[in-house]
Amino acid sequence: MILISLGGNLYSDVGSPQQTLSAALTALPRFGVTPVAISPWFESDAWPDPAEPAYVNAAAIVSSPKPASEILAILHRVEWLFGRRRRVRWEPRPIDLDLLDYHGKIVGNPASDSGLVLPHPRAHERAFVLVPLLAVAPDWVHPRLGLRGDALLAGLPRPWGVRPLDRADTAKPRSPGKGTPGDLMEAQEGR
Repeated sequence: MILISLGGNLYSDVGSPQQTLSAALTALPRFGVTPVAISPWFESDAWPDPAEPAYVNAAAIVSSPKPASEILAILHRVEWLFGRRRRVRWEPRPIDLDLLDYHGKIVGNPASDSGLVLPHPRAHERAFVLVPLLAVAPDWVHPRLGLRGDALLAGLPRPWGVRPLDRADTAKPRSPGKGTPGDLMEAQEGR
């Protein structure tokens, strides 16, 4: 099973964070990564600064014949296409796509922030990742720790600051007239 997490707290050219993340899910098959199951949407307090806008979060099971390193590169490319520019660690952003688990493989050093690390080195410490992940993959076991996701979540301090996003996102895109997500992607790719 391949698991990814999705998050964002800023508007993009596509629209609200939820609209941006939905458009990114729609775009992934174009790069050979197909969503199979998607969690419900959640809202979580911003971290490390709760005064920033709340995040929208979800998790998805995806399928792809590509190796983990290539999937991670695709996730970063899709982030870039939807407006993410990595400047400052943990800054607000329109989109954040993380590779959480790739068929239970253990890769890299979790103490390092460079290169591919699987499972995601901080997923087990974050309720905003675990709550959506468990909604889509309730029996998930952390490959490195050997613990079920629900046990990891239960061990996190409360309150978690993660709430179901029970409303449909009907916000208008910030930049009307930009067209569909596919049009946006083609424009950003220079087509």
